[in-house]
Amino acid sequence: MSLRLPTPTEFSAFPFKPYNIQLDLMRQVYSSIEEQKVAIMESPTGTGKTLSLLCSALTWLKDEQCRARNGMLQLPGDSDAPDWVLAQTIERRRRQLEAEEIEYAERLANARKREAQLRKLARGHVNKKPRLSPDDAAEGDSDEEVSFLPDGDADEETSNISPAVLALMRKLQQGPASQDSEKEPTCTKIYYASRTHSQLAQVLHELHKLKIKLNVALPPANLPSDPRPSGKRTMSASDGSDDEEGSEPRAVSLGSRKQLCIHGRLREKAGDLDEACRQMLGEKGKKRCPHLPTVEDETRMLDLRDQILATPKDIEDLFHIGKAADVCPYFGSRRAIPQAQLVLLPYNLLLQKTAREALGIDLTDQVVIIDEAHNLTSTLLSLSTTRLPLRTLSNARHQLSIYLSRFRNRLSTIHSLHLKRLTNLLDALAKYAEEWRDEQLKPKGEQGRRGPDVEVMTSGELMQKLGRKAEGVNLLDIEKYLRESKIARKISGYSVKELEKAAGQDKVKLTKLARLANTTPPLHAVESFIMALTTASEDGRVTFSMVDGQVEIKYQHLNPATHFQEVIEAARSVVLAGGTMSPMSDVINQLFSGLPKERLATFSCGHIIPEANLQTLVLRKGPRGGELQFKFQQRGDDSLLAELGQILLNFTSIVPAGMVVFVPSYGFLHAVMEKWKSGGVLEKLNAKKKVFSEPQESTQVDSILRDYAAAIRSPSEQEGKKPGALLFAVVGAKLSEGLNFTDDLARAVIIVGLPFANLGSPELKERMNYVNRLEQRRLAAGGTRLPGAKDAGTELYENMCMNAVNQSIGRAIRHRGDWAALILVDCRYASPRIRGKLPKWIESGTIITDTFGQAMKDLGKFYRDKREKVVA
Repeated sequence: MSLRLPTPTEFSAFPFKPYNIQLDLMRQVYSSIEEQKVAIMESPTGTGKTLSLLCSALTWLKDEQCRARNGMLQLPGDSDAPDWVLAQTIERRRRQLEAEEIEYAERLANARKREAQLRKLARGHVNKKPRLSPDDAAEGDSDEEVSFLPDGDADEETSNISPAVLALMRKLQQGPASQDSEKEPTCTKIYYASRTHSQLAQVLHELHKLKIKLNVALPPANLPSDPRPSGKRTMSASDGSDDEEGSEPRAVSLGSRKQLCIHGRLREKAGDLDEACRQMLGEKGKKRCPHLPTVEDETRMLDLRDQILATPKDIEDLFHIGKAADVCPYFGSRRAIPQAQLVLLPYNLLLQKTAREALGIDLTDQVVIIDEAHNLTSTLLSLSTTRLPLRTLSNARHQLSIYLSRFRNRLSTIHSLHLKRLTNLLDALAKYAEEWRDEQLKPKGEQGRRGPDVEVMTSGELMQKLGRKAEGVNLLDIEKYLRESKIARKISGYSVKELEKAAGQDKVKLTKLARLANTTPPLHAVESFIMALTTASEDGRVTFSMVDGQVEIKYQHLNPATHFQEVIEAARSVVLAGGTMSPMSDVINQLFSGLPKERLATFSCGHIIPEANLQTLVLRKGPRGGELQFKFQQRGDDSLLAELGQILLNFTSIVPAGMVVFVPSYGFLHAVMEKWKSGGVLEKLNAKKKVFSEPQESTQVDSILRDYAAAIRSPSEQEGKKPGALLFAVVGAKLSEGLNFTDDLARAVIIVGLPFANLGSPELKERMNYVNRLEQRRLAAGGTRLPGAKDAGTELYENMCMNAVNQSIGRAIRHRGDWAALILVDCRYASPRIRGKLPKWIESGTIITDTFGQAMKDLGKFYRDKREKVVA
């Protein structure tokens, strides 16, 4: 039997006749998964990327399912048993597997029926909040302080927590893989990650379009040579049949407690919901969460798990079915993971090891797809950046001091020793931060004032500077103790209880307490910082800086590949997909530099639009003939800003409907608006198209977009004036990602200048120095630099800029019939090195104009052709 799955030529699960580029993408994804590769896939928005990813991955999963079943039915080739014995053995295995699958299918079918009944009941059901009686409130108060002792100190046998509750708590801590009392079936699965839950909901919407059925009947006893059975054709077969037996893929969406908690009072209560939930797990009697079944009543949780898997559901659906069943959907979704074939989750739950462990996610030999992966590098760096303000550090020290004074005589020797070391570390860190702050507050001319406003060091250098008090403190031991004892949670919980007692009925104190409860407990921030310090010193930097008049201590990890490496090593295959992954060399250098070339695959397809639907121009010179270069130092040049105003005035005369202009920063946008307002340019622009600007407040974005769209679609009040609008936006801000400027919303996208990051940023300097050091080692070991490439730091700097530009460009042309012009206003875009970092489908047709007149002529012809086609 062939063990390798051949790449299909057709994908009949695809709901429409696929374009060639969609077929190419699906074949690339399928073969990459089968060959256990790490793949970078670029498919422009509007090309059906999500649908293609799902179709190819699930087709492979189905074929793998058939291959695995065939493997179960195979007998050793050296068996000496008679043929009739072998035949009976195979048939017995077949019947056993069929019985298991039929039983599971019946469970899911029953779950669907229960789900329908619960929804029907929910429509007529009124939820009443249960009253908390005085007896309930007083229950278990006799020795509540035992719950604040570090894990390992409290005697579980003498505490008032029932054994059943303790058993359930252990199960929840162990993760879903070990929770089920029955034999929990597991399967190969696809982990599909994206940035937001709204994007994941769209993935489910696309999933419903697919004509694919998994869990089909077993192959006949006479096994074919192809591991996919001939009796039941897979969805990669070319016959196009979609009436086979089977069911939709078992899918589960993962979310946070904040999104899935159905406890009414807990949701309404100000504070950290995660912490409040964890505390309720340890409560007893009626104070325990009523929506989490006990071990004795675990069948309710199993029923909810089956309902979750019965039909694909998004986060909102999970919340409603959990509420209807009166069972916690947060823990229900966790219980569904082992049996799910498709797991949808946001970036942070996939990329953070602690989050994966908490959910019981094991990526070993599984398939990982990361959609919207263009910002994966920045996300990894952000997740590994930890901030510890001095104010938070001081609060943590204060809480620890109060805790020790109360519980010192109840702590075991080992706990006392660990907490003493933690106290010494926090005292030393606070002392150094206070001394650093005092130096910064000295007048600049005063003798002895420390020079730089920001101090950067490795974690090893920090420990040396903390002095004798921190000597002998093993950060790994401290981190392990914090994690295992859960002491940060215990101390924070005790502090809140004491504050509640002190507040009494004082409304001012209660308001302050509510505000305090709504912030991350101080010791959790300390724990995160210490955990970060235990990372390899060479890959991280500790920064001391003044932020809003206060000292902020920050740990920044410089190597995004460090934590992602765990995902790559465990998973069978990892697929990174995005509309604009260019420049791909940047993704490879930052995330996969140590990966063998034979395990890496890249794919970039063109757009589905005809070439005539896109006009890309590089504008080197303005109307006055001067070279256009919007460097940071020149952005305040009055003549340059006047030239830009004249360029846009000319463009508004020929661009129909909507025009979106991206500028490098809010500072530049405000300077331009002020200059044009006083010079009359803004008034002239408004006379041609109504002008809108991106707001800095997120709450105002929706209203600006609504008004912009209305101005484009509504008839103008001025007689003879065509409707239209001009929207100024900022590269890398709110309007440059995740929004669609379809059709008339963007008939032209104009990028002004190159949005380079601030080179004065100490964090950016450290990253550039870090990648330069890595490159020097590589070159010293015999490596080479690509022709035309600059040093690694400069390449990183340019790539960060072009990643942001490419995202802004991708806001327009969202479907096959869409069309628009793209104008890059800066002579530096004419450089082959910069232009080569644009997506290939844009770069290949780019025209570099030598004069402004040529640009106007080319644009005029483009829009005339479009007008004529519309009229025709």
